Amino acid sequence: MELKQIQDLIKFVSKSGVEEVELEKGNFKITIRTKTKQEAAQSPQHVIYAPPTAAQPQMAAPAPAKAEESAAPAKAEPKAEAASSSNTEDIKAPMIGTFYRSSGPDKDPFVKVGDRVEKGQVVCIIEAMKLFNEIESDISGTIVKVLADDSSPVEYDQPLFVVEP
Repeated sequence: MELKQIQDLIKFVSKSGVEEVELEKGNFKITIRTKTKQEAAQSPQHVIYAPPTAAQPQMAAPAPAKAEESAAPAKAEPKAEAASSSNTEDIKAPMIGTFYRSSGPDKDPFVKVGDRVEKGQVVCIIEAMKLFNEIESDISGTIVKVLADDSSPVEYDQPLFVVEP
């Protein structure tokens, strides 16, 4: 059945006052339903259906993100205070991206807890816009703690490693 024939059928059904028409031709089947007078009185004339997941999460997403951003510095500050009080320093993310501890899934991490790092040594990779950026240590010392999970998103200035100089 062609589009023109379907359109003509819809017009005919709407003018005739029939509530439902079902047409089957070979493996093609079409059902056309119109609202009853009672349904029409209870609901608005024009109803637009949109997938609920398409618009709502996009609108709702910025609010939780702001809540996380405001919560993240509160969590990071105690670590920074703890870091400064115990004579440690943080290596922080210089950009937003995805944090990787090694150059590949089957490779060893660049650094582990207890490893000695020198200023300028690569400690991780941050992928940003399909570019893999090697992140170098800006201090020399021993890795005390790894703060970011492998393959996780990181924010600008987020502490990645705690180093004891």
